[in-house]
Amino acid sequence: MGTLLQNAAIIIFIHATLWYVIALKYKRNDVADIAWGLGFIWLVCYAALSAPLTPFNVILYVLVTLWALRLTIHIGMRNFRKGQEDFRYRNWRLQWGKTFYWRTYLQVFLLQGFFQWIISLPIWIAATSGFDFMNFLLRPDMPGNLIPGRYHEATILFGAALWLLGFLFQAIGDYQLARFSKTKQPGQIMQSGLWKYSRHPNYFGEICMWWGIWLMVASFPNGAWAIISPVTITWLLAKVSGVPMLEKKYEGNPDFEAYKKRTPALFPWKPRKKEIN
Repeated sequence: MGTLLQNAAIIIFIHATLWYVIALKYKRNDVADIAWGLGFIWLVCYAALSAPLTPFNVILYVLVTLWALRLTIHIGMRNFRKGQEDFRYRNWRLQWGKTFYWRTYLQVFLLQGFFQWIISLPIWIAATSGFDFMNFLLRPDMPGNLIPGRYHEATILFGAALWLLGFLFQAIGDYQLARFSKTKQPGQIMQSGLWKYSRHPNYFGEICMWWGIWLMVASFPNGAWAIISPVTITWLLAKVSGVPMLEKKYEGNPDFEAYKKRTPALFPWKPRKKEIN
């Protein structure tokens, strides 16, 4: 697996550098959001070409590709409609001043590439497992089909179900927000649909998908330590580039502050009936 990881790092470096050049050309660093999903598609293509394919690998590759492709198309269309750079990247452009160009390359594109490499670990576990899921289901007692003390079927099926739940949350949440954004008034906050139960159902969905993908490989050799993948995406979205950065935009907005008090940030739950003073 070492060679796969090394080559994946090279692919990510080239990918990040090319998108940095694109960002310079169009003066829009928010193309990094488009590059995020596309990077995983390249990694899946490399894994599929570099390691033996099994029905299990194909299923996992398809799940990652569906997530990445849908997200890339959604973000690409959203950014195109905006016609200007996302506010988060515009703020950095102003804050970084003369250091803007090298900090953009290091802190936006290369750092994003590093996280892509970490989060993609389950892909490489699957690529090197040699596990034939269909053969396991049909003939589970065959020698070599089981790793002692592990429960392949349970973790794989539960992981796939969790991925599906996450995919629906992200896709539906993004769709609802896109429709709302077409008619909203300045300062108006999305508070209906899935957004009634979570302030960021799309992020909750992405987190669920990566925990599901990890669960699908957790019972393989070296699969347990790949938990760093879903932990990383959870940390990024909950504490770094997701929830905190987006919600900072609405600080001081009375409607948002009331919404924040009654609605969970990520995990969907029944909203509080009374606001907390």
